[in-house]
Amino acid sequence: MPSSTPFVRVPASSANLGAGFDVFGMALALYADVGLGTPPADGRTIDAHHPAQIAFEELGGAGALWLRSSIPMARGLGFSGAVRVAGAALAAVVGSGSSASASALAAARPRILDATARLEGHGDNVGASLLGGVVAHVGGRALPMRLGPTLAGASVVAWIPDVTTSTDRSRRALADTVERDAAVHNIGRAVQLALAVERDDPSLLSGATDDRLHQAARLALVPGATQAIEGGVEAGAWCGWLSGSGPTVALLCPPAAADAVVAALPASGHHKVLSVDQLGARLVEA
Repeated sequence: MPSSTPFVRVPASSANLGAGFDVFGMALALYADVGLGTPPADGRTIDAHHPAQIAFEELGGAGALWLRSSIPMARGLGFSGAVRVAGAALAAVVGSGSSASASALAAARPRILDATARLEGHGDNVGASLLGGVVAHVGGRALPMRLGPTLAGASVVAWIPDVTTSTDRSRRALADTVERDAAVHNIGRAVQLALAVERDDPSLLSGATDDRLHQAARLALVPGATQAIEGGVEAGAWCGWLSGSGPTVALLCPPAAADAVVAALPASGHHKVLSVDQLGARLVEA
């Protein structure tokens, strides 16, 4: 099949958003493209063990896939979730013989979510990459939150240390039990964040990402991460959080404050100033 065949583009994601452990996800404007056939000059053919290929075949796709991605791997920005969504979505609209159209992709979203959440092990990342914007993964469903103009136009400053993080190792650092006051704290802060998004009210974001279930243990594994969150908020970010299991730290801020937030970050690692992707997975005509 020629490389002019339509391909699927899927955004990166940041999960948890502080207190929304394994529930909240936000789509970010970094992308993975997955297509069928001959790769473009800046793409590469992937092997049978790649998560995109596995997801593609899970939904009935057949053939060799290519990948082109700007999402860093093992940095807490949802690479594996994004490529799984891309592979599954491609199978739904191209590889399975269906009509390659945006409507076919939209109709296949429940199947794509079910398959990729099962393969990924949790649905917060894949839900955000599939639908775009900010989502809550609850009871097997990805529930989109309405983004008003203020938060839709916000900047997301990502501080990306020069280390990788294993999600499995990061989870092993977490306590086996949760104290009641910590659970109550997180419920309140998660509701606060959801209200901030639904009301498009950045003033409600102050403290909304304060977490007592997972962040403290994980931040201790990443030198400079706590400093990045505290310094970024002091410099003008509305809030900050450890992205997924790390090591990346994400800070949400008004675009006018992005330069000051960047200047407050640790000198180690590098940064990206991103936006919230609002489209999610989409079919692109090559």
